[in-house]
Amino acid sequence: MAFQFPFKFAGSTETAAIGRRELPSRMMEYDQPLVWVTILLMLTGMVMVYSASIALPDSPKFSNYTNNYFVTRQALFIVVSLCAGLIAFRFRIETLQRLAPLMFIGTLVLLALVLVPGIGVVVNGGRRWLNLRVFNLQPSEVMKIVMVLYAADFTVRKQQYMHKLTKGFMPMAVAVGLVGFLLLLEPDLGAFGVIVCIAMGILFLGGFNAIWFGGIGAVLVMVFTTIIAFSKFRRERLFAYLDPWQEEHALNKSYQLTHSLIAFGRGEIFGVGLGGSLEKLHYLPEAHTDFLLAVIGEELGLAGVLVVIAMFYWLVKRAFDIGRQAIALDQHYAGLVAKGIGIWIGIQTFINMGVNLGLLPTKGLTLPLMSYGGSGVLFNCVGLAILLRIDYENRVKMRGGSL
Repeated sequence: MAFQFPFKFAGSTETAAIGRRELPSRMMEYDQPLVWVTILLMLTGMVMVYSASIALPDSPKFSNYTNNYFVTRQALFIVVSLCAGLIAFRFRIETLQRLAPLMFIGTLVLLALVLVPGIGVVVNGGRRWLNLRVFNLQPSEVMKIVMVLYAADFTVRKQQYMHKLTKGFMPMAVAVGLVGFLLLLEPDLGAFGVIVCIAMGILFLGGFNAIWFGGIGAVLVMVFTTIIAFSKFRRERLFAYLDPWQEEHALNKSYQLTHSLIAFGRGEIFGVGLGGSLEKLHYLPEAHTDFLLAVIGEELGLAGVLVVIAMFYWLVKRAFDIGRQAIALDQHYAGLVAKGIGIWIGIQTFINMGVNLGLLPTKGLTLPLMSYGGSGVLFNCVGLAILLRIDYENRVKMRGGSL
């Protein structure tokens, strides 16, 4: 039996004339493949989080945890995230557009609160979380989906100024710059990079002048290069990435990268088998979060990694397809939001996989939907629920219904 949402949505029925009778048709169909791919990614991630974290209690740092601590919490995160997704699905896209500026301001306040001593939680040297008792909220994850909504709203409102630098770009540059300033104080350069890509991508898709876009892109490259050049630990990471097997690097800044590459090498084509990873046995740090793909590569091999890549590729492609359909129906805001969600998931997935495979310098970004973490999974689900809502509204309009 096909999965059905446990409630009806406003405008979810229509009538069909059959002779002289009018019969109510069934509720508009939703995108079932999108739902199942999302659930499959989360469940696969939960299994791999269990495999990657089962040995952690053997180390002094996690000695107070049980072997199933992380998988239990991940399962709870998934249940809460699915419930949050169902709630997010009920919001009409025009409501989200109206609330986007307020949500942006509210998330800026959260980013500022993180920096307040006694309120922000420090983990591994970074002050990036707010303690909500039940779990730690990471405002940078909130900002990713809020930036999608806000940048799309800005682009639609300023459509007539998209060819101008002062009115079409500078206000957004100021907003993103403020976000970047707060994130770099945490510090969280990875999240800032993703947010910049989201904002720039939406502006470009919204019709921003291509010449200006190229010039600003070059400036951003210079900005990030300058940030790295004047930050000792980031500079050391970059040099370690360029030559990870050099002895002084392999035992220091490129320690995670070298062990990630060893994990992929051990996995070969079909892996050593689920649960058989050696690198997760305290050799590969953060194996259940940032480097989950390395454990997948070791235990499931190239075949498992390619399946994960294929699912993410399909997810991103589907987001752009839904966005194009919305724009064809004159729902420009919804279309930009859908494509923005595709950019967000695609860029973060690319960076995480690139880091795991040694294609990019080491950066602390999780694999969407799969890595351990409450904030990441929660707001990934909310973003994809909004994508499902856009697709749902597209289907309603194509069938002549009303919301």
